[in-house]
Amino acid sequence: MPRIGSQYLLQPIINNCLGPKLVRPSSFPLPLSPSGSGSYPPGGERLLLLLRTHPSSPIRPIASAASLPPPPTPNEVHIKVTMDRLADAAHLMIVSDLDHTMVDHHDPENMSLLRFNALWEANYRDNSLLVFSTGRSPTLYKELRKEKPMLTPDITIMSVGTEITYGNAMVPDDGWVEFLNQKWDRKIVTEETSKFPELTLQSHTEQRPHKVSFYVQKDKAQDVIKALAARLEERGLDVKIIYSGGMDLDILPQGAGKGQALAYLLKKFRAEGKSPNNTLVCGDSGNDAELFSIPEVYGVMVSNAQEELLQWHAANAKDNSKIIHATERCAAGIIQAIGHFNLGPSVSPRDVTDLSDSKLDDFDPAYEVVKFNLFFERWRCAEVEKSELYLANMKAVCCPSGVLVHPSGIEKLLGDCVNAFRTCYGDQQGKSYRVWVDQVLPTQVGSDSWLVKYKKWELSGEKQKGCLTTVLLSSKGVSVPEGLTWVHVHQTWLDGAGPTDDSSWFF
Repeated sequence: MPRIGSQYLLQPIINNCLGPKLVRPSSFPLPLSPSGSGSYPPGGERLLLLLRTHPSSPIRPIASAASLPPPPTPNEVHIKVTMDRLADAAHLMIVSDLDHTMVDHHDPENMSLLRFNALWEANYRDNSLLVFSTGRSPTLYKELRKEKPMLTPDITIMSVGTEITYGNAMVPDDGWVEFLNQKWDRKIVTEETSKFPELTLQSHTEQRPHKVSFYVQKDKAQDVIKALAARLEERGLDVKIIYSGGMDLDILPQGAGKGQALAYLLKKFRAEGKSPNNTLVCGDSGNDAELFSIPEVYGVMVSNAQEELLQWHAANAKDNSKIIHATERCAAGIIQAIGHFNLGPSVSPRDVTDLSDSKLDDFDPAYEVVKFNLFFERWRCAEVEKSELYLANMKAVCCPSGVLVHPSGIEKLLGDCVNAFRTCYGDQQGKSYRVWVDQVLPTQVGSDSWLVKYKKWELSGEKQKGCLTTVLLSSKGVSVPEGLTWVHVHQTWLDGAGPTDDSSWFF
């Protein structure tokens, strides 16, 4: 490239092809780099770029470094990835409380939760959004995930709507934090609540930057709330006091809460032109009431909803036809609401007795993955007949040269893996053994092929094992009723989720 003094010019041929022309404004002191004498331009700019889109076009200044917007923070990048996972608006966004709503603590088999999991991964994961909204702190939320066969949400709202995080990494929303800081002083809240002997502080894990939590007896709750609200107002704070579960009292900034957090998210999606086509909120207790106050959402109070939520509904939303009181408990009630409001498919693959008889209009990679892993569970629990026909059908959907890369690193032919199924039939019969898949995300990589990534989990008793699985599926030469062909499977243990004995993992 020609050099004139310390100035660089793009050759005419490049300028004609690409358009840009770099010149030095005569007002800039020389040189432009710290290697020579002189200084940088005022304001610290190292260089001003001038862009000429065509040799005959006038030169226009683009921007100085000082006037450019700052680069996005790592948190902002993670949040954008989550917000942009779907190219278009979500078909459905489910916003659900966890304890006694999505998760039924009176169901030792976790069957309603597993039914929802299968329905979501087979029919909704790739075009919809799952949001968990819980009163739990991040610490207790993570503990629950270890105890129950839960899916990974796209967005997690925790600590009664005071914390919003995104994706697997649970990246916090800094904008929400800044908003909640208005008229909030945790120190003053602590000082004033210490004057109420009726209040018993909850564990340290439940005390969060924008949430102070106590236990209080039900017969004393209303008097305490009234007196405490007056004192905090006198101290200049604008707070919200939420009583739920017949014992839990949470003090939050006025702008916080499950409802406000959802409104904030909906506003963000609206700004991106991606407002969900439908939103279904799900809850069982008083701290869920705000969710049902958001305009235009559908709502389901599960059959086991507590008295405080039912009373709120009777006083505030009894004529709202978009809110129902389900006849089913917990996650089963959520499935019931999906069907009631015609929000999409509402028959879980777990409710289909003969998976080989499922009727599909087109190839569905996600459904194939869910169906295969569900059959594997039923085979090992002896919930299906030990029939060579089943194994023959499984071999028929495996490419003859297809390979499984086992998490241990050993490669096996898919046909040999199917043959090995004979040895594990009924080996989990009578045991608490369940299989579920999470984050099933298909990507079409060719006119007749899909790459599907997902997490496969097995629960046996209290022990969970999990692996990251990538599957190549093909529709070449097969019809929809025959199902997709499994061409290649690669599995890797998830961190901390591998067994002590690799041989116990069949597929």
